[in-house]
Amino acid sequence: MSITRKVKGVGWNVSAIGNAVWGGAKLADILELIGVPKLTSSTQSGGKHIEFVSIDKCEEENGGPYKASIPLSQATNPEADVLLAYEMNGEPLNRDHGYPLRVIVPGVIGARSVKWLDSINIIAEECQGFFMQKDYKMFPPSVDWGNISWNTRKPQMDFPVQSVICSLEDAQSIKPGKVRISGYAVSGGCRGIERVDVSIDGGKTWREATRFQKTGTPYIADGISNDKWAWVLFELTVDIPQSTEIIAKAVDSAANVQPEKVQDIWNLRGILNTSWHRVHVRIGHSNM
Repeated sequence: MSITRKVKGVGWNVSAIGNAVWGGAKLADILELIGVPKLTSSTQSGGKHIEFVSIDKCEEENGGPYKASIPLSQATNPEADVLLAYEMNGEPLNRDHGYPLRVIVPGVIGARSVKWLDSINIIAEECQGFFMQKDYKMFPPSVDWGNISWNTRKPQMDFPVQSVICSLEDAQSIKPGKVRISGYAVSGGCRGIERVDVSIDGGKTWREATRFQKTGTPYIADGISNDKWAWVLFELTVDIPQSTEIIAKAVDSAANVQPEKVQDIWNLRGILNTSWHRVHVRIGHSNM
């Protein structure tokens, strides 16, 4: 995004995502134990949000704790799978991933999955912490630091559809012939990946890639056997006779499509660049 216009943010490139198997207790079950029934949107005392507070202190909170919230209706919905996690990939959480306890809010940007959990509060209004109110919000390209009004936008929650080519790097040199193009696609809000389109001629023509989550098992968007919160892998082997631009774009089960150009979604905070992923390759000596 900063190539288009300078933004304020961390340069994540295409790697700010992971895929893991989490173990823990469903938040909906924990809340039911203290008298908040499942599928509750408001308590008798007016609570409508669940706030997660970390033991981690941060400069943005003037030395106070990192915190975030989600709607009570999401927290009490068993199908939302919000988890108080103490295991990752079959082992106890390590310190970097939030030991001893963290929140996992699937389908939602990672800023809401609070690590090193200290307390959980039922509150009337959404969390007023810095990272809910003055960060991780999507503004139109017309807004800059001179005219921003943070309270005009809701905090970013679900993330949009996106895909990334992982098997090739930009400006990579390859040998002419068969090339395997593979990567991941994912969408927020429990939306499956309907298809991944790949172009080997800069977007003039498109081919549909094979999708899977488990090797050898075809993937069907929103199928009952899917890992509904997990990424979807894609793969396509094509003949690349000459230097070209390779592009990937995904479509989710709600027919949302990745935007073509980063200029269309530029925002001053530099979040959610989900534009078409483009990789330029040149024919030459292979370094694969």
